[in-house]
Amino acid sequence: MTVPSPLITPDLIASALTYEQYITLSAERLAQGLTTSEEASYNTDEIVGYARLNLARMSRLDRQITLLPEVTAALTEVPESWIWLVLTESWCGDAAQVVPVLHQMAMASSQVEIRFLLRDKHPVVMNVYLTNGGKSIPKLICLRKSDLTKELGTWGPRPAALQSLMNDWKVEQVPFQEVIERAQRWYNTDRTLSLQRELLPCIASWSEVSV
Repeated sequence: MTVPSPLITPDLIASALTYEQYITLSAERLAQGLTTSEEASYNTDEIVGYARLNLARMSRLDRQITLLPEVTAALTEVPESWIWLVLTESWCGDAAQVVPVLHQMAMASSQVEIRFLLRDKHPVVMNVYLTNGGKSIPKLICLRKSDLTKELGTWGPRPAALQSLMNDWKVEQVPFQEVIERAQRWYNTDRTLSLQRELLPCIASWSEVSV
């Protein structure tokens, strides 16, 4: 069953960024010593440093991602036009690892159009898509292009295997900086495979709803 999503309108989709525009904006803001957020707490020297690393990671992933054959096959069988709307920000390490994969997946399907909203610029939308009460990103929202009020499903903010580890690290009270480093090592070792495999049943489920 589809879920109504009245906040997401044609005007909102029209204002959302393409992948190229998101990358360009991230780079332009970085050149000014800023992240894509307007919030002061996300524009400290430390956070801007993360944004710099994230942009480099995204550039590397753009060159290295290889989609699994079964993922490509599922994407070619999407039965109707979808919008993948992604809440993101340049300071987010998970977004840097996930967003390029989502972009490559959307590019593999003639039926999937991907667009990006900045989390901190769209708090009303973000507040509808909280994860365990938090504004975790990236958050993917799959919508019917023919009727944006019909939400087919969501995914995010990170692969379940990594989320499980992060839950353990929280219990263990691992310092925040160490959590960031461990998470990035996990992504580097995983090489996008968990993300792709986790999205495969999502695509199948959303396709069934679309029929």
